[in-house]
Amino acid sequence: MSLNHTKTSSSFYMVLLLWILNLVGVLATVIPKRDVNDTSSGVAQDCQRTKVVILGAGIAGITTAQALSNNSVTDFLILEYKDHIGGRVHSANFGTGLDGKPLRVEYGANWIQGLGDPLRRENPIWTFEKKWNIQNHFSNFSRILTYNETGLTDFSEEIEAFENALAAMGERAGEILEDNLQDPTVRAGLSLVGWKPSQRAYPEASDAVEWWLYGECYINGEQAVTPEDSSLVFNAAVSNFTFLQFNDENNFVIDQRGHRAWIEGEASTFLAPDDQRLRLNTIVERVNYGSEGVIITTNDGSCVQADYAVCTFSLGVLQREDAIHFQPELPMWKKTAIEMFEIGVYTKIFLQFPHTFWPADKEFFLYADPYQRGWYPIWQSLDLEGFFPGSHILFVTLTGELSYRAEKMTDEETLEEVLAVLRSMFPGVEIPQPVAFTYPRWSEIPWAHGSFSVWPAGTTLEMHENLRANVYRLWFTGEHTSASYFGYMQGAWFEGRDAGSRISGLITGTCVGDPVEGECGERVKHDALHGTTTEDEYNVENGWDEEGFKNGTYGEK
Repeated sequence: MSLNHTKTSSSFYMVLLLWILNLVGVLATVIPKRDVNDTSSGVAQDCQRTKVVILGAGIAGITTAQALSNNSVTDFLILEYKDHIGGRVHSANFGTGLDGKPLRVEYGANWIQGLGDPLRRENPIWTFEKKWNIQNHFSNFSRILTYNETGLTDFSEEIEAFENALAAMGERAGEILEDNLQDPTVRAGLSLVGWKPSQRAYPEASDAVEWWLYGECYINGEQAVTPEDSSLVFNAAVSNFTFLQFNDENNFVIDQRGHRAWIEGEASTFLAPDDQRLRLNTIVERVNYGSEGVIITTNDGSCVQADYAVCTFSLGVLQREDAIHFQPELPMWKKTAIEMFEIGVYTKIFLQFPHTFWPADKEFFLYADPYQRGWYPIWQSLDLEGFFPGSHILFVTLTGELSYRAEKMTDEETLEEVLAVLRSMFPGVEIPQPVAFTYPRWSEIPWAHGSFSVWPAGTTLEMHENLRANVYRLWFTGEHTSASYFGYMQGAWFEGRDAGSRISGLITGTCVGDPVEGECGERVKHDALHGTTTEDEYNVENGWDEEGFKNGTYGEK
């Protein structure tokens, strides 16, 4: 008996010792050493040192740096993948203008959405657009004609019906939020107020109108996901934060410096020309993080050691396993939040023709395909006063799965489909070959992997808090971390300002924001988020095959 006890005790202490040693090893990986002379972890020696390293120079990254600078924290470093700042506010040269030079068109963020009133509350993006004299023009969505596969067709009844359904659904979303009811999908919300496209007299037109107006009211372009995949409450809320709080105006940017000129302007207020605190053409490969600081390793083998890091990479980049290596792995609560949310794809396909063959006084053209919802549905003319008159430019927008499909196709294959739709819309008109044709492939761009974030069905504010939360001294910010303005430029700006202000407060020991409102210190996180159903409720009375589940037959056929 005593021998067995001794053997058992020895085994127990051996297991305990191994567990302790393993724990020490784990802790050693969690907390990167401040002395980086040890390169056993793969981190290079002699890292450049700074207080804060900011990963990415889009709106969120530049605004984070500006907030730090405004709060007297000037020891920071910005690492940017591209050869310029601006992030997904991204443009390209296209075709030829009247002066014989290429025109600059926006592949990315193009509209200033919800301008606001300076006497009430103004959208900060609109403030900056005015400050830096960004050329833009009001988008008049009432200047629209509607088409099907036979040509010009009147969808006015469908437009009126859907606008009424949207208004009713918005009211219902407010009631759900106030009463703390479970959040349905946008599709369920529309159905509950009587909007069911397949049951209407002209389903194809209903689908097209829904695609267009749902997009304009719930983040431009259908949120790049369908109503079936979208949260009703949070998508209604984000629309209200922008279009009711500010206003419902949308202005289209045509500035030939590129839309990012306002971001460059703001950067110039705290960064000198050729400022060494901005490193362009720098690709981040590894992020070592812990409770004492961070070490960033780049593609050229150099490294940066900082007290804090701010990761402004898009949600699409964070979701790519081959993009950034985090050491240690991000905790499960963080990885779950990253995977729970989605990034959409919004594709603008630009065409310049030798002449204009579409109605010269119209800005938008909506097409209802007889077979496929969202098949090259919304067209916009830029050959109008205030835009690019005389340019003969049209562009058509795809989103979601059809965007992914187009990204896998060649330009020639996509152009063939585009011209076929135009021939259906304008029968009897000879559609010429375009003299210029281009479109981005957002999901394949390594520094983006998508256009903007969306709030999917089945997610909660607490889940989003985990998406937003820092992990030790590694912070995350961007439009995807904004609960109120996700998908919008103002979301990236507000979140960058928040991250910079909080971190500067931690560095200086002073609260920059309002402590009562929770504007200081680390962000809220939840190690575990539990469901609404307790274990004892999974029983036969509630329709649950309790015995089969216990016997391990759950999910078997």
